[in-house]
Amino acid sequence: MNGEYKEQDQCMEQMLEPGLGLMEVQGLVQGQGQMQGQLTAGVLPPVMVLFEHLAELDASPGSGGSGIPGSEAAGALNPAAEPGGDMLLPFAFEETLCRDVGTGLVPPSVHLWSHPGGVALGLRDSKLPRAAEAMAELEGKGYRTAVRHSGGAAVPLDAGVVNVSLLLRKSPGKLDFHDDFRLLASLITEAVAVSHPQAAAQIRAGEVAGSYCPGDFDLAIGGRKFCGIAQRRQSSAYFVHAFVIVSGSGLERGQLIRGFYDTAADGDDALAYPRVIPQTLAALGELGGPASAAVFAEGFRLALTRRGVHLQSAGQLGQTAGYSLQYADPRVLEAARVLRERYAR
Repeated sequence: MNGEYKEQDQCMEQMLEPGLGLMEVQGLVQGQGQMQGQLTAGVLPPVMVLFEHLAELDASPGSGGSGIPGSEAAGALNPAAEPGGDMLLPFAFEETLCRDVGTGLVPPSVHLWSHPGGVALGLRDSKLPRAAEAMAELEGKGYRTAVRHSGGAAVPLDAGVVNVSLLLRKSPGKLDFHDDFRLLASLITEAVAVSHPQAAAQIRAGEVAGSYCPGDFDLAIGGRKFCGIAQRRQSSAYFVHAFVIVSGSGLERGQLIRGFYDTAADGDDALAYPRVIPQTLAALGELGGPASAAVFAEGFRLALTRRGVHLQSAGQLGQTAGYSLQYADPRVLEAARVLRERYAR
């Protein structure tokens, strides 16, 4: 591929015409009046369970934040307080939860999470000639590393990066994942618009050359990427996932990932890996949007409720249905073990 890199894994399917404004997408997806009601009924379930695992908010590199913990009211947990801050726990949690959504054990769900500090790698990244050495360098600097199962390329995770997942049951017949990408993209736009409508109006979709984890679909303001969206399928359910860089420095995160590739690729220009240009990345707070993970998370909750979704907290679900799932659950830990063995470098 002569150095060009674009993820083609089905688990990283992308959407939207390059350069299409997200406010235009909102109009296409939501419509007005009766059409909006049809979308809510047909795409977003009337009731969704909210699971939150938000790290110490706004304690990300360069944020200068206050480190306010996530809300306990919605069943929030602090990943740093759970077993070792394992990078694979959030992914294993979603694998387990998605299976339960598919079997009807739990309603369709929303997962908001962050990690105190780590780098999630794609499978191709782990195959680069000096990947093990590059991962060891990251771990020596205090960043946990793991190879994720959902495709894509290396992405830094910290308290200033809010990860959003919609976990939904498969409908009978053909499933068009592009619709779900459009839905999540518009929800992210609406979440930004809750506190910063002018920034939301500038969001555009299309690949940002030089960004990390590049694809046909990136979300950007002024040409600087702050979000990427992916999906993963199971037999009876699926989830659509986005990472949203909210606070801190996009430049510093880009430099971190470029440093990983500089080591991992060992200077071989013939290899296919992202040529990261740190200046192409930014946090929403640097782009005129919300500068707090807490503000963005609250905006996302409001975006869902304004679509007519009743959000039930994980705690409420436990009280009414006896269902409980946490990072320390044996099923989640087993799923993490399986993922680690399957994708071990």
